[in-house]
Amino acid sequence: MLIDFHVHCFNPKIAARAIAALQERADIPPLTNGLIEDTVKRFDEWGVDRGVLLPIATKPTQQRVLNDWCAEQDGGRFISFGSVHPDAEDLCEELDRIVALGLHGIKLHPDYQGYMIDDERVDFMYDEIEKRGLPVVFHAGFDVVSPALVHCPPERSLKMLKKHPRMKVILAHMGGNDSHQQVLDLLAGIDGEVYFDTAFTGRYLTDELMEKIIRKHGADRILFASDCPWDSPAVIREKILRLGISDDDKEKIFSANALRLLGQGI
Repeated sequence: MLIDFHVHCFNPKIAARAIAALQERADIPPLTNGLIEDTVKRFDEWGVDRGVLLPIATKPTQQRVLNDWCAEQDGGRFISFGSVHPDAEDLCEELDRIVALGLHGIKLHPDYQGYMIDDERVDFMYDEIEKRGLPVVFHAGFDVVSPALVHCPPERSLKMLKKHPRMKVILAHMGGNDSHQQVLDLLAGIDGEVYFDTAFTGRYLTDELMEKIIRKHGADRILFASDCPWDSPAVIREKILRLGISDDDKEKIFSANALRLLGQGI
């Protein structure tokens, strides 16, 4: 089984506009048109059984509509997360609604949402997420939206994790896009429910360094992910298959860890 823990799709009302804007900003050709239907077709080509849908509330006013749409996509080929914005006055109410909607976790993007990952002002949000037992995926490391200021570098992730040791955390992009040596030195092996996902590592992380991070952190806390439509699940799957880790560890990464984290009933 192959579960892609990091997939982006968009409401049909905004999909074309969102994909075009992101493509222009990142200068990367997308592998889907951003729609659910096209992504499912590509899943079939890539051998992906299910994908974790990760939305981003870039404004407080987006939360409700975004989470309602994600709830409609949940089930079948998709496992939907929700999103909240740290500046939303109804943050707690929306977290309760996310639970009631049956969404499986939270996606946060410090760069798009305008805060450093270890800011004191967001400790309340983290505490409220933790109270509800929701796993949270953070964009970690470099992002083209904020090239001069990385909002979630490894050293700040470490500070946040020490303040919130009981929160279920997934640091995307193998712990920090474009900062993997620091991930190996500072974050790999840290205690707690701290996972790294493999999103967007197809071209930007060497096999050697990926293997070192996996061995130090433990294969039971690595989640297969692509960042579709910006990287290919097939390419990242082949990358993991050629690593010098055991077949059992590869199966943990491909699906077993996701099933354990989210529950077998997803």
